[in-house]
Amino acid sequence: MAMKIRLARGGSKKRPFYRIVAADSRMPRDGRFIEKLGTYNPLLAKDSEERVKMNLERIQYWLGEGAQPTDRVSRMLEAAGVLAKKDRANPKKGEPGAKAKARVEEKAAKAAAAAEAAAAPAEEAPAEDAAES
Repeated sequence: MAMKIRLARGGSKKRPFYRIVAADSRMPRDGRFIEKLGTYNPLLAKDSEERVKMNLERIQYWLGEGAQPTDRVSRMLEAAGVLAKKDRANPKKGEPGAKAKARVEEKAAKAAAAAEAAAAPAEEAPAEDAAES
């Protein structure tokens, strides 16, 4: 039986509330679980004590039994100091998408064209002044 420590969603529409549970990985997300290990309320402020509550003793027990935490739960456990921090390689995280890159190039091309247009009349103007005098 593959055990997972994961979030089970509760709460109403647009008002999420999660239970941290130990469940068989084959069960549905909000379905049958073996034990409730804590709660997570994403609507509360990040520094609120009520945001994430965990029964760390039981979580340690389930980790000892071979339960695998999901990515989100493992981040919470890392923040609580239960798990060692994992290096997550995501080199593309801060990189803009293809459309954003295209917009930047387009904007740069327009700016260059505007600069050329502004520079061209400025060069012609002194020549006219010289002709008048």
